[in-house]
Amino acid sequence: MPLHTDDILFANATVIDGSGSSRYKANVVVRDGRIRSILRNEDGSISDDNGAADTSVRVIDCEDGRWVLSPGFIDMHAHSDLSLLHTPSHEAKITQGCTTEVLGQDGISYSPVNDQTMSRIRKQIAGWNGNPSDPPDFFERWRSVKEYLDVLDREKIATNAAYLVPQGNLRILVKGWDSSPCSQGEIKAMKDILAKSLKEGAVGMSSGLTYVPGMFADNEELTQLCQVAKEHGGYYCPHHRSYGKGAMEAYREMIVLAKRTGVRLHLAHATLNYPENAGRADELLTMIDEALADGVEISLDTYPYLPGSTTLASTLPSWAAAAEDKIAVLDDKTKFEMIKHQALVEGTDGCHGCTLGWDIIEIGGVSDPSLVSKYVGKTIAQIAEEQRRDPFDVYVDILKEDDFNSTILSHSGHEANVRKIMRHPRHTGGSDGILTSTKPHPRGWGTFGRYLGHYARDLKAGRARNIYNPDRSDEVEEVEPENIFEGGLEEAVAHLTSRPASVIGVRDRGLIKEGFRADLVLFDPDEIRDVATFANPKQPAKGIRAVLVNGVFALDEGEPTRARAGRTIRAKFNGSLATVG
Repeated sequence: MPLHTDDILFANATVIDGSGSSRYKANVVVRDGRIRSILRNEDGSISDDNGAADTSVRVIDCEDGRWVLSPGFIDMHAHSDLSLLHTPSHEAKITQGCTTEVLGQDGISYSPVNDQTMSRIRKQIAGWNGNPSDPPDFFERWRSVKEYLDVLDREKIATNAAYLVPQGNLRILVKGWDSSPCSQGEIKAMKDILAKSLKEGAVGMSSGLTYVPGMFADNEELTQLCQVAKEHGGYYCPHHRSYGKGAMEAYREMIVLAKRTGVRLHLAHATLNYPENAGRADELLTMIDEALADGVEISLDTYPYLPGSTTLASTLPSWAAAAEDKIAVLDDKTKFEMIKHQALVEGTDGCHGCTLGWDIIEIGGVSDPSLVSKYVGKTIAQIAEEQRRDPFDVYVDILKEDDFNSTILSHSGHEANVRKIMRHPRHTGGSDGILTSTKPHPRGWGTFGRYLGHYARDLKAGRARNIYNPDRSDEVEEVEPENIFEGGLEEAVAHLTSRPASVIGVRDRGLIKEGFRADLVLFDPDEIRDVATFANPKQPAKGIRAVLVNGVFALDEGEPTRARAGRTIRAKFNGSLATVG
């Protein structure tokens, strides 16, 4: 096959095509943003009839199969809603091979909104996404989902982006942060906004059922909203009511909801944390398998780390977190004592029904630079010991001093649960990465390198690198060998490419296949790994040579190009059928 001017030829690559099938050697040609041809002989040897005599053709020598060519990785749980715009090079994701992200997570984001709700939403989730003010009209450019997606396309973004309609936004638009049940009239109004947003290109709906005001939704409200998502071909992605105490009941509630409404269910960051859930992964997976056998469509995503990450303010009881003037709540002596009792004795709904553990809550980021050395990188227990004060008083002071914008790392996970859940055939990868924090969780930069290096390769070889202890972050230790992905690297890549693509519903990404979009990653299977640690989290992955987004190099010979060839991935609904592209 003759090559054309400006073609890209990956010569003698080992192709792992994303399907889970065995790898093979081939020459792969990219033209006009798509995979034009895949040339190989039946015996697996390289076809030599497509030489690149034209010097304008870019030839990437993959060194007789040393380099693996795979589809670009899809982040099923991203918090890049603003960083795609205010940090357009987006190196955190590009350098780890991520080419597509799903935004609008956890039931609250920046569209749909109105003038009255935007400012408070910005403040509530500043810990996740920052709160940029440059340019001054940063947040004035959109209100609807269509307008937000149009801004992403107009400004040009580094990765492709799909969007989920946040259920919390629907509630905010209809009744603010009120905790009372919605009337039928209010639910009808929410359904109308949801339907409009899905028709504007959103691929589904998310919920944040431990965050205000999403957590105030009752079963009837969620049922009717999920029916709308189902009717429009979208999927439902809940951050359910608990990942701690009552986690199994919370998962069961979502599965029953999906069975009742017929909506496709995607369980967000499907972890089992806190002491209550150690060793309980098999219970969750059995529950999922039984529902799958009953015909319920379920998928899930996880991040390959033990600690979680969120905002410190979200650990407050919901009635306190929902207050517009939280300072007044904390300064009220009676309410202060109520919060303290729930935090230390009863458990709070903001902390998944668990009591707050001061030795597992580490301050990850602050909005006030003067507080960095005072708090960041320390647990509340450590800060209290330094200051010789009561940990609860320290907790309250941090909330106040940083205007409720601090982020935390919650060291509450269990390795056995993480490994078992990621093995499930309906599992996909999601970073849940907060990118703007002072000291973010390393999953923002390391998720995909960690999946393919640590879990798919190193554990199988009986070796592991410690990323939790800052004194041993580069030390490799011998461990008991464990084969996490029975299908090897091919299976691991499928979890990060074709399987998430099928959940979103996109039909021309996630595989190396002729005619598909050229979202591609070229990596060394022996060298790919995460480098980001908890001590130094903003470090790019190693072993990735090239990343293409829609056929354009975003990473070239290991160096970011700052190209912005991403585009929004929008659902198209014609009244009876939704397609995504």
